[in-house]
Amino acid sequence: MGNFGGFTAASRGLVTLSDGRRAFAKGATNDLTEEWLRAEHHLYTQIHGSFMPQLLGWDESSERPVLLLEDLSRARWPPPWRAGDESLVMAALEELHATPAPPGLSSAEKEFTNSWLDVAEDPLPFLSLRLVSGAWLDAHLAAFEAASRRAVLAGRSLVHLDIRSDNLCLNDGRAMIVDWNWAALGDPAVDAQFWLPSLVLEGGVPPVELEPEYAAWLVGFFAARAGLPMIPDAPGVRSIQLAQLKCVLPWACRLLGVERPDGNSGPRGRV
Repeated sequence: MGNFGGFTAASRGLVTLSDGRRAFAKGATNDLTEEWLRAEHHLYTQIHGSFMPQLLGWDESSERPVLLLEDLSRARWPPPWRAGDESLVMAALEELHATPAPPGLSSAEKEFTNSWLDVAEDPLPFLSLRLVSGAWLDAHLAAFEAASRRAVLAGRSLVHLDIRSDNLCLNDGRAMIVDWNWAALGDPAVDAQFWLPSLVLEGGVPPVELEPEYAAWLVGFFAARAGLPMIPDAPGVRSIQLAQLKCVLPWACRLLGVERPDGNSGPRGRV
């Protein structure tokens, strides 16, 4: 089984099944990735749609379980984003949000709370990134926190909560979404809004406007995390959080009408 990319320590590769079909195999390598993999497998047994790959199997014969999914290695994995790709993703999200949610899901607002409270309690991780000064943060933290509180996460729709290009591919004229361990109940707007910073960072064209309250929420989420120590079980996460923070921070400042960051951040992509 060859190893493929990803932001966590889970193993990834292609295997050949006994009937000759190829399958994508995602294996747990520690307790945390096993917890995520079991959550993902549960979702694959509960929901189905053209927006997700087919579940082919679940193997617990080894020390750690392995999830077997439809092979999408021949699909196109952006970036680059081509004209119309963003609309295909939005169509997949629309189908996803119309799919009945299985019982037992957590709520989006429970999984992701207002992170500006964490920044206020300990601003050093954010300030260590040198994107803003302490004076800038003192002047604008209250405005960002207040706007973030207006972001609506609560809802009864099935949401993915981790829409980024590494979890999206284009196959046979439709977008497909992978990595389902964060799926929850929430407001349908959440998935598209949370997707926008990474999309713009990669040169894509936003299919919807970023709303000021979600922009503030996203800045708080990344500001509270990007400066923390690397996660051993997900070593690539901090770098992508920082890249998205650099993209959305000046964007949010413009939307909220506050002073631009006074550190070394700057706009990335087309906003």
